[in-house]
Amino acid sequence: MREIEAKEITETLSKLFQEACYYLPEDVLNALKGAREAEESPVGREVLERILENAAISAEGEVPLCQDTGSAIVFLELGQDVHIVGGDLYSAINEGVRRGYTEGYLRKSMVSQPFSARVNTKDNTPAIIYTDIVPGDKLKVIAKPKGGGAENMSRLAMLKPAQGRQGVIDFVVKTVDEAGSNPCPPVILGVGIGGTVERCVMLAKRALLREIGKPSPDAELAELEREIFKRVNNLGIGPMGYGGKTTALAVHVEVFPAHIASLPVAVNMQCWCARHKEAIL
Repeated sequence: MREIEAKEITETLSKLFQEACYYLPEDVLNALKGAREAEESPVGREVLERILENAAISAEGEVPLCQDTGSAIVFLELGQDVHIVGGDLYSAINEGVRRGYTEGYLRKSMVSQPFSARVNTKDNTPAIIYTDIVPGDKLKVIAKPKGGGAENMSRLAMLKPAQGRQGVIDFVVKTVDEAGSNPCPPVILGVGIGGTVERCVMLAKRALLREIGKPSPDAELAELEREIFKRVNNLGIGPMGYGGKTTALAVHVEVFPAHIASLPVAVNMQCWCARHKEAIL
């Protein structure tokens, strides 16, 4: 049994959230640069150029890439041979979020009693935490600040099984079309298919963590990703909704077995500011 101090988790998450808000991952930068070169619309190219300029300024000055520094989403892969000592795991995570957002001067966006009082919690807690128990004696921590604009455009549909593959494609494309400029395109689309309501949505959100443009290892899913990607970019919404061929940077599909009577499909939208950082303890 390997021991990990709770304070180490707190310190790690504080650093990860600050870095995630300051620096775009390399795969996102490369995708944006590729889109800039391929974009045929002059206005679309100009928008992508300004996005890349923004990313450079943010990294150099260590200031947030976007005013919306998001909900603090934390994915954990907890080795079954790990023992957390010196404090409670979830309390350590929330303390890390609290420190990161306070010390990094990141906008605090979480409100309590969301249907009525909507009082800001003033430190961006509580974090939204998802934990998987895995073999081994390591703890993998992923910090993902998720902005509200793109999240608001996410959708879930309970399709009829007979609607099949074409029904999935049509639903995803319709979701992007109706969203228009609201999720700050170019977007990354996480698509979950199967499972139950909550499992399907989680598949879609986790799909956003995949390296941009890296196709599914499943040939059938990879082909589905390519077809959705093509149809979405043919919508002509373009960067920030100003028109062009770059509405999406990537489509990532994840699948789970489903009940014989069900075909759940979820789309989790991610704006161009696709921020996440990870560490292994």
